[in-house]
Amino acid sequence: MTTTQDVEPELRRSNALRESWIITQRDLLHWVRQPAGPIFNLLFSIMLLLMFGFLFGGAIEVPGGGDYISFLLPGMLTLAMLFGLESTMLAMTTDAAKGITNRFRSMPISSSAIVLGRSGADMASSVLGLAVLFGGGLLIGWQISGEVGAVVLAVFLLLWLRFALLWVGIFLGLRFRGAGATAAIQVLVWPVGFLSNLFVAPETMPGWLGAVAEWNPISATATAARELFGNPTGSMGGILADNAVLMAALWPLVITLVFLPLSARAYRKLRA
Repeated sequence: MTTTQDVEPELRRSNALRESWIITQRDLLHWVRQPAGPIFNLLFSIMLLLMFGFLFGGAIEVPGGGDYISFLLPGMLTLAMLFGLESTMLAMTTDAAKGITNRFRSMPISSSAIVLGRSGADMASSVLGLAVLFGGGLLIGWQISGEVGAVVLAVFLLLWLRFALLWVGIFLGLRFRGAGATAAIQVLVWPVGFLSNLFVAPETMPGWLGAVAEWNPISATATAARELFGNPTGSMGGILADNAVLMAALWPLVITLVFLPLSARAYRKLRA
């Protein structure tokens, strides 16, 4: 026999999902009405791809051999996931500063709907960004030789990293407000992106710097994506490179376990 206590939790979960979807639609509608920001982000990623692929690519050799474009593309896809952290933080900061977040909190909706709605919109944006970079890469000669299942797993790992970084962006957007904080994050994201194997193999770096690059969480995702796409990894071996797919699954899990509770706590303590 179904009791009222059994029905109410299910009803609350259903309402939370419906409310999250409404907020996701609201965020997506903002991009439709103000497309300049998303379009600029997509064009910026394409510009970086062309710049590194054609301006610098001729001077860069991939350890172990292989085409640099094929080495670069998985790194660019990973970088796009990292850059998404900025847009998430900016959106959360803007809503909090304008009082929109507090307005949502005063409404009779689930407390999780706001951040879930934000994450849904940002994940949709990330899928679009990956599709654009995929198309751009194929147009300039990127070749995928991995099996269909491996390619699907590579895309999943890229989005898994983006999902983890969502909670970093949400936490920072709730915890630190103002244009100065956003600018600081934009400055910090670049060293994190470049101090990795996204553009060059760690084997070409000084020993200590290469070790730091190898342990960078986004390096694991890039290496795993290269391996699954059937592209040159630029790695001559090692425990991290040999277990790249496992590390690409574990690093985002660790990030999520750390920053999801921090995001929830920051949201509960949010003040106007």
